[in-house]
Amino acid sequence: MIEHVKLEERKLVHKGSILDVYADTVRLPNGHTEHWDFVSHRKGAAAVLPVLDDGRIILVHQYRHALERMTWELPAGCRDSVTEDTALCAARELEEETGYHSNSIEPLIKLRTTVAFCDEFIDVYLARNLVPGKQHLDEAESIQVKAWEMDDLLEEIYAGHIQDSKTVSAILAYQVKVLSEKE
Repeated sequence: MIEHVKLEERKLVHKGSILDVYADTVRLPNGHTEHWDFVSHRKGAAAVLPVLDDGRIILVHQYRHALERMTWELPAGCRDSVTEDTALCAARELEEETGYHSNSIEPLIKLRTTVAFCDEFIDVYLARNLVPGKQHLDEAESIQVKAWEMDDLLEEIYAGHIQDSKTVSAILAYQVKVLSEKE
């Protein structure tokens, strides 16, 4: 039987708009005390893998400050509240970031992004039967949209050009769970 770590103290170090950072003091099963960082993502998030009728997958190109560069990734965003259904969040982000909307959004994969120090979760959905519309970007967003062939996405992933974990996980899950079933 595995003994558990005991949280002895949690101090709020920083309260952000979506993240809180804590300094935790924990007692390990062997009796030693350690200090660990913990990041709480208060709302959770949703992402969507949009697939056009011809099989191409839509990704968005946007600036990510933590990396100081542009990235190709799935449309995604935080829930508006802790009670918002992640499927509704995914549908909203799809339309806001790509301009497409869909009446066919189904669960694809559930992710925990960085389990070593953060409790963030992202529920990823598959969207088909896409209908083009107009982007509804936030004031701070500048997003380009591109439809990709699966083979090109896989090349970009394995070359290390697409590194975003939700995007890599979703594309590979789609390849295994959906495309493999068609063969």
